[in-house]
Amino acid sequence: MAKPTTTDQYAGLGELTLSRVFDAPRELVFRAFIEPEQFVKFWGPAGTTIEPSSVTIEPWAGGRFESTAVADADATEYPMKCTFLAVVEPELLSYTDAASGISSSMVFTDLGDGRTRTSVFQARGRVPSHP
Repeated sequence: MAKPTTTDQYAGLGELTLSRVFDAPRELVFRAFIEPEQFVKFWGPAGTTIEPSSVTIEPWAGGRFESTAVADADATEYPMKCTFLAVVEPELLSYTDAASGISSSMVFTDLGDGRTRTSVFQARGRVPSHP
């Protein structure tokens, strides 16, 4: 029996939507996702570290969105290699992950009171729809 490919392990995934409200203006929140020195402060799960030298963010369609998270406990590396599909500053980041085939769209909504809602829409194999 053939070993499943990395993409096969994600075959059963559906869609995911999540949102978070930040007490900061939309432009500032958007910049945190495209400036490596800010990005490394919050990206990745608890218990991992991302060194700025592992981050490449080219915020334009076709640009690279890459980083390597390193587990604090055992130094296991978790690389992320994505390609931007669309970038509309400060409203939208859309990208796809080469290994999983998962596409994500991040929508930054100005709530009008100095706060920003960031909504992430993910789906495998296509660009996810969002409102």
